[in-house]
Amino acid sequence: MRLVLIGIQGAGKSTQGNYLSEKYQIPYLSSGHIFREMAKEKTDLGRWLKETMNSGALIPDDTTLEIVLTYLEKPEYSNGYILDGFPRTLAQAEAFNGGVDKVILLEVSDKEALWRIAGRMSDREDETLQAIRKRIELFHEVTKPVVHYYEEQGKLIRIDGEQSVEQVSADIVTALDEFLRDKAAAN
Repeated sequence: MRLVLIGIQGAGKSTQGNYLSEKYQIPYLSSGHIFREMAKEKTDLGRWLKETMNSGALIPDDTTLEIVLTYLEKPEYSNGYILDGFPRTLAQAEAFNGGVDKVILLEVSDKEALWRIAGRMSDREDETLQAIRKRIELFHEVTKPVVHYYEEQGKLIRIDGEQSVEQVSADIVTALDEFLRDKAAAN
């Protein structure tokens, strides 16, 4: 099963991604984690990634596609994956055509997302208030077309992300189990 988690920063994507990874025995991959790891490297690319992320800007599509698609070629992703933070733009979604079975949108208001982020302790340099606000703004501007793209394909699952963590997980599992039953019945 190839899944994508979409949601504003603070929506709970990593919490749900890790839970789903355990439940369905498929690896969870966060593009943000990949970029943060690469940003620690003392290379030109590492320094550029660090500066870009710390400003709250998005990594350009061509760079993101190259890095994420190369990661997905690893053998551990051959039987499926849960992606968080990719595809983030319509160009990425179109280039990744066919790489997704279901897209889970965790719907959380901007206010709730800011409360959640402010409430967690973080030593991440890319979690300044200015960077977070910029990413929230970019989510609405850039990622909404991705949501519509997958909705038109019938791949989108909308989840109320403001419920308890357990209820969000239960709602996702219910929707995914239904998808798996339908898929099995079709075969």
